[in-house]
Amino acid sequence: MSTALARELKILCLSHQPALRLAVAESLTGGRVQAAITAVQGASGFFLGGITAYSIEQKVKLLGVKRGTATPVNGVSAEVAQQMAKGAVRLFGADMAVATTGYAEPAKAQGVGEAFAYWAIAHRVSPRGWRVVSGRVVCAGLNRISVQSAVAETVLAEWVAYLKTLEK
Repeated sequence: MSTALARELKILCLSHQPALRLAVAESLTGGRVQAAITAVQGASGFFLGGITAYSIEQKVKLLGVKRGTATPVNGVSAEVAQQMAKGAVRLFGADMAVATTGYAEPAKAQGVGEAFAYWAIAHRVSPRGWRVVSGRVVCAGLNRISVQSAVAETVLAEWVAYLKTLEK
């Protein structure tokens, strides 16, 4: 399914004039979103690149996430995902990026009883203007790998849905 969504992403990006250039910032999904996109022939026509920033330190250093936002929530919140997505747009010079951050399994020390993730799409609509959408995915009862796959699938579906709103 991810490959089908990535193919649809490609069609939507390349049909836009000029073609949209995408980037990805991943934490929880560990490269799965990038892997789905690059599995599609012609991905280099719209996909600029991605980064997996797993630690708060790397989210801050590479993506410009504010430490004061990330530290109290262990790097997992809608706001952190939004900052990661904006950071990926800046880092790669893209028009838009998606980001994921979350817990792939329960983390008792952080008070997390079930796996969940936040995702965000950041679209630079002007030199100083952004359109940002985000959401939360709960993955109760899934194992770590299934959580990562489910979140990657959700993010690609949300990205395709967002791009379809641009056609209207």
